[in-house]
Amino acid sequence: MTFAGKSVLVFGGTSGVNLGIARGFARAGAAVGVASRNPERVQAASAELSRLGGRVRGYVADVRQPDAVQITLESFSAEFGPIGVVVSGAAGNFPALAKDISPNGFKAVMDIDLLGTFQVLRAAYPLIEKPGGCVINVSAPQAFIPMPQQAHVCAAKAGVDMLTRVLAIEWGPAGIRVNAVVPGPIADTEGMKRLSPTAEAVAAVAASVPLQRLGTTEDVADVCLFLASDAARYISGAILPVDGGWSAAGARQWPLIGK
Repeated sequence: MTFAGKSVLVFGGTSGVNLGIARGFARAGAAVGVASRNPERVQAASAELSRLGGRVRGYVADVRQPDAVQITLESFSAEFGPIGVVVSGAAGNFPALAKDISPNGFKAVMDIDLLGTFQVLRAAYPLIEKPGGCVINVSAPQAFIPMPQQAHVCAAKAGVDMLTRVLAIEWGPAGIRVNAVVPGPIADTEGMKRLSPTAEAVAAVAASVPLQRLGTTEDVADVCLFLASDAARYISGAILPVDGGWSAAGARQWPLIGK
């Protein structure tokens, strides 16, 4: 697949799965923008992506701040024209039982994951290609699999999935497709480090995946390339697990979260 002549802006695109998605589009020839709240990560990711070729821009923006989101989108669009693909992947997480989560802690995850996604997509709508634009939200298995120590994330990501479906309906007449990917256990990511911090936990998770391995950021990126391509031109409103069958098997690692 080639995305030469296309522009792709990835929120949260400076680490983990989201950086892997940005890498995939950069390798495919797209003009790529990455945005996150950490200036050092923005600089490092921009430098790495630039070495893959193509045009790369980095933006310091916190998805909890609508003005920063708006400025980022407008700056990227002003340089590269109508945006072909918007990826909303900023996320927060920490393992904690519901009784131990403070209201501010719960709100922080909701603000980043759910409100942040809404603010990105709302501000992006006027700037996305019409027709032909594509939105990809990065969700999580917690959206549909209840997990202990993840009440805040379960609530936030369930909202992201429903927002994906609603916008697929509302934006379809404008020719914009809206889908979500649901990465399962992905190696070498902050999520795996936080939720499965020991070698025993990581091994148990890998053994619980029907394909018997952890995923890679490239696995997720390749699915995003497909969803953004013309091969997926009739796919909208989909919530697509990228997890080696892990969620189909019931995400059996859940007793190990945080251990």
